[in-house]
This record gives sequence, C-alpha cells and structure tokens, in this order.
Amino acid sequence: MKLREKTLWMLLALTVGGCGGNGDAAEDAMEGEEQGAAVADDPDIAPAGESTGLPAGFELRLDNADAVATDYRVMDMGGTLHVETGPAGILYNPTNTSTGGDFEASGEFTEVGAPANHREAYGIFIGGNDLQGAGQQYTYFVIRATGDYLIKRRQGEETTDVVGWTPSPAITASTGGADVTNTLTVRKTGDTVHFLINGTEVTTVPAADIDTNGAAGVRVNHNLNVMVNGWTFTAM
Repeated sequence: MKLREKTLWMLLALTVGGCGGNGDAAEDAMEGEEQGAAVADDPDIAPAGESTGLPAGFELRLDNADAVATDYRVMDMGGTLHVETGPAGILYNPTNTSTGGDFEASGEFTEVGAPANHREAYGIFIGGNDLQGAGQQYTYFVIRATGDYLIKRRQGEETTDVVGWTPSPAITASTGGADVTNTLTVRKTGDTVHFLINGTEVTTVPAADIDTNGAAGVRVNHNLNVMVNGWTFTAM
C-alpha cells in the first residue's frame, strides 16, 4: 500500500510504544498471529534504527515469528506516527514506562480510508514486560471500525479477554471508506484502571486484574493504515 502524504501536527510529549477474536474468520486469523509469538533471538524483532526504519528510540515486537519486520512500516511525520501493516505488532519507546504509580496513556488514532466491515483493531497497550523475550506480557485496549472495543491480556503465547468485544456509541465508527478518528485513553488511579474513548469512560477494571507496571505504547493489527497523533504518557 502506498504511503499517503498526510501531515498531522502535534507535540509528542513522550514517544510511543500497541486484538483478539470473537469467532469470525478475520479475528481467528489474527489470533493465529498472536499465538505464533516471536522469541528474543528472532531476526524479525528489530530495535530502532535497523531494517524497519523505525523512528529513533522506538522498538517493535511482531506477533508472528515468521513475519517480516520491514512489512510493518512506520514514518514519523513531524511527531505524528504513520503506521502501515503488514503483520500485527506493538510499537513502543521504553522510556514510556510505569514503575508502580498512577499514570495516563493517551493518543488520537485515525484509521485512513476505514472500510465499514474491516474488523482489524488498533489502540493502546500498557504494562509491557519482557517485550523482546519469550515471556512477554501486556494488556491492550483496542477498537475497530465496526464500533467495538476490546481489552485483552497477553502472557507469553497466551491471550485472554478481560472485556470481550463490546459495542460502544462513544466510538466513531466507519461509514464506509472515509477516515475515522478516535482518541483512546488508559488512566490508572489507585486500584482502578479507567478506559476512555473520545473522553467517555466505557469501563473500569481493577488494577490487580491486568498488567499496569511496565512499558506503554501502541498496538496495530495486520493490514491497517493508522495515524497516531498527540500521544502522551504521563506519570501522575
């Protein structure tokens, strides 16, 4: 897919780092990618500055050990990240890490040319540990163009739903081929983690039930064209 020349300007306070299935064919295929987790010595796990051309400071972890890192393309457009996939994976900057206190991770996600029936997802992950190893773990909060969100936890090669696919009127869903923009926020305050879409809290989860301490970044599933604007990670 050819990269579109599209500029979204913003201040990137701290740089970034990014679904599960309910039974349809596309999501089953995605889950298959997740189950093929890459291991630490896989050549397709490429830190910043190597063959993927990642912006400085970023690291990439692909779901599938057989995926090709250069098929996960990232362009820094004046602070906005333009991500085109390829294989599914997470993108992050290790400096965006929670060490145990409260925090907020937030970003504006624009799916470029989102078809109404495209069921691949994108969003935020938190609590990332051992992200380049066999014991990787994190929790992710993602949406898809059909107007649903998902919260899921990954531990090694296993993934489990925290909140299964749930429709929400807070999501700006695709109407068929136009760009759609949604702001996702994950906020930890005390013993509770709050999940917001476009400023509306869609659910809360006890912090003890998910991963919170560790790296935060973005997750983009396969065959997507997504702009990430206004990313912030703030310890509170």
